[in-house]
Amino acid sequence: MTALGVYRPGRSPLHRLPAGVKLFALGAAILLISLTVRTLPTVGAAAAAVVAVFALGGIGPAEAWRQMRPMLWVLLFVFVFQVMFTDWRRAVIVCAVLAASVALAAAVSLTTRTSAILDTILAALSPLRRIGVRTDHIALALALAIRSIPLMVEVVAQVDEARKARGLRPGARILVAPVVIAALRTADGFADTLVARGLD
Repeated sequence: MTALGVYRPGRSPLHRLPAGVKLFALGAAILLISLTVRTLPTVGAAAAAVVAVFALGGIGPAEAWRQMRPMLWVLLFVFVFQVMFTDWRRAVIVCAVLAASVALAAAVSLTTRTSAILDTILAALSPLRRIGVRTDHIALALALAIRSIPLMVEVVAQVDEARKARGLRPGARILVAPVVIAALRTADGFADTLVARGLD
């Protein structure tokens, strides 16, 4: 399976942008999408914007599908949940915001080295060192959060593949519980790694 969100070398315009610009744009884009996507036409506009970003990063349709395919079961679960408690239009909007956010985070991860992300965050937080803030811890936490978005999508894909291998039908109990357990194990793995490197 192709690892999700792992940096892929390239010379696209998105690759050449500084990490700080991409991180700022990612945050601003997710905020903008969350605040403005309220109707079906704006869903289409958000989708077109994501396609443009993928094209800017040289991420073709096949790679884009590999990045988003594991997200389908999460989107299906969210869609059904929203339909049950709201309506289908609201469900489409919520799923569109979630999918667009994951896609943009994946685009940044695919075109930006983790070391560049850490360096950028450390530089932005450097003024806080004067008042005793451990900016290295904050930078590491933010970098792990960014990396965890596509990683969790990959966890969903692995759980779904395990379900198919066992011949089980898809369902909330079959998918959600293993995903939660896998996510907790991943968090424990992160914690053990940080402790091993001297971070409490």
